[in-house]
Formats: sequence, structure tokens, C-alpha cells
Amino acid sequence: MTTARPTAELSADEARRIALRAQGFLGTPDRRAGVRGVLRHLGAVQLDTISVLARSHELIPYARLGAVGRTTVEHAYWKGTHAFEYWSHAACILPIEEWPHFAFRRRAYRNRPHWNHHLPDGTYDQVIKQLRAEGPLTATELGGAKRTSEWWDWSGTKVAVERALMYGEVVCVERRGWKRVYDLAERAVPADLLHDELDDTECLRRLVRLAGQSLGVGTRADLADYHRLKGEQVDAVIADSGLVPVTVEGWGKPAWADPAALQTPPRGRHRTTLLSPFDSLIWERARTERIFGFTHRLEAYVPKQKRVHGYFAMPVLAGGRLVGRVDPAREGRTLVAKQVTLDGPKAVPAVAQALAEAATWVDCTDIRVERVDDPHLRELLTKEIARTLT
Repeated sequence: MTTARPTAELSADEARRIALRAQGFLGTPDRRAGVRGVLRHLGAVQLDTISVLARSHELIPYARLGAVGRTTVEHAYWKGTHAFEYWSHAACILPIEEWPHFAFRRRAYRNRPHWNHHLPDGTYDQVIKQLRAEGPLTATELGGAKRTSEWWDWSGTKVAVERALMYGEVVCVERRGWKRVYDLAERAVPADLLHDELDDTECLRRLVRLAGQSLGVGTRADLADYHRLKGEQVDAVIADSGLVPVTVEGWGKPAWADPAALQTPPRGRHRTTLLSPFDSLIWERARTERIFGFTHRLEAYVPKQKRVHGYFAMPVLAGGRLVGRVDPAREGRTLVAKQVTLDGPKAVPAVAQALAEAATWVDCTDIRVERVDDPHLRELLTKEIARTLT
């Protein structure tokens, strides 16, 4: 791959601030656009089964807009034809207008030579027929999601409807009690968007451009990771994506930026907040370390005795930096900070503020701090929380 001559040289600090603004954490949030505005700005909001304070797709707009109602969040995603769920960075909520640009992935799934689950003859057609007659339906309503209690032991019906979702014949139109609700794409996707006419190159060009806009500035690996593309797919379209090559102090690798992000210096108010481990600001570990000097790892799937920061440790963003971590829980109306890691005494006010705001959002009236990595800071943090809550 030949790389064009860089159009700008950015300091590490400039790149960090550009990334923060692109992700909605620097400057005044667009409250009138609300949750749907956040979704379109980010291009993808990841879903995950884990729920501690709230599910991750609720935490994403909260982190940018503040204490937006959780019902408001769900309605913004699922009411009307504003979004659909599909495979992007992972299972993600995506703006409905991007449906045509995932044609390349739907085609790839249709051309896939093998699958891990056996599909009995006629099951696929029966699911489509039932959805046409009765939909929208969950897998349970279609006839059962599992054959046994094992999470991986899907029924033929579940295999069929998930395959239909990958193919684009079926769409997840909402989550009901965390279960996917399926409907036919012909009913759920606006007619002017319901097509696979764009070739792979056009789809990839669009997604690389979107990734660049959502990141502000990123390396080849950053751009590929955003919608889980292959590096060679990025290489094939980067020159025509509209992104411009730049160099960033200390990165050591070529980078590309959204030209709009280079037009004005990123200024404004920094957000102080707890971040979901699935927040797109910190999706890619190498990028997070490069930009923030912060090593982040989700430990939910790490054996308990090997965890360093806790089951669902949430990084704390303040002043454009990652200043600590909180592993939260809830007991009734008490938000419990089971384990807190602080980047020194200066981080105490920001962590206290982030905890107080989160407690208010999830209707908790009290906060209890159990453990702080530096025991000397526990009393200081507890006093600061009490002061913040009054």
C-alpha cells in the first residue's frame, strides 16, 4: 500500500482532543438531536448482555448527554424506523440509513460455505412464513430459542432466524427483555433503503469514511476495527474515502483524519463521566493506550481471582483524560463502588462527581465505597462524594 503525503502534523494532545470531540465528549452536546443524534454521530452503538448500572447501549448516550431517561433511550432506538441491529464492531445498533452500506457483509454471509449450527430442512422457509403471517416475534414465539438449557444449544428455529438476520431477510426491530424481536426486512426497512445494489467497494468506502468521522483521527488498524473490516479492505478504499493522511506525534504509524476535524481547533467543555467498557471511545485497546496512556481490559470473563480492577470496571473520563476506574454494583437504592482505582489524589473530585451523577441517573440515593486501590484515598473519596451529594 502506498501512502499519500501527510497533509498535517498533529501533536499527541491535538489528536487526543480531536478524538474526544469526534466521540462527543468535548464541546456542548447536541441535546435537541438527543439519543438519535448520538447514534448517528457515532455510527454504531454496541450491545452487550451485561447489565450493572444499565446496559451498555444505555450508558453510551448517558455518557455524552447526561441523565437522559432510560425509557427515552429505548424509544429513540426502536420506535419508528430510525435504527436496526446488525453485525458491525460487534452486535450493534446502527442508523437505518446505513442499511445499504452493509450489503457487502450480507453478501459475505450468504456466500459462507459452512455454519456451526445444523439447520433442518424446511426450517428456514417456515420461519419466514411465520414472520410474514404473525411477526414481529421473538425466537421463543417462533417456536423456541434453545433445545436445552445450554446457552449455545440453539433450536432449529433460532438458527434459522439468526441466519435470516445475517442474510438481511429478517431484521431485529427491538429488544424485549433482552430478547431480539424479529420482523421481515421488507416491513421494517424503508423501501428506498431496502436494497443490496451497492458493490463492496462502495460499501467499504462509506464505512471507512464513517469510521474516520467517528474517530476524528485514526491509524489503519483503528479504522478497520470500528466496523470490524479487514486491513486490506481499508487499504483498497482509503485513498478514495475522503479521509486525509496525517502524522501524529508518537504514534509511529500512518494515520488518517476527517478533514472537517482539522478545520477548527477542538475546544469546549470536557465531559466527566463513567464509561461503559463497550464505549466506542475505548473499543480498541491499543488505540486507548496510544491516546490516553491507559490500559483497559474488560475483566467480566476473567476468573475472579485473576481480576485486577473488577468485573465491570468502568473507566472515568474527566478533563479529557482517563483518571481512574470504578467497578460498580447496586444494592437497592445504594450505588456500590466495589473497587476504585484512582490516578492519584487529583482524580478524587472527578471520580466523586461521576459516581454522584451516575447514582442520580439510576435512582440511587446513596453511594458506598468499599475498596480503593490506595487505602489512604478512600476517606478522601468518601468525604468528596458526601459533599457532592449534598
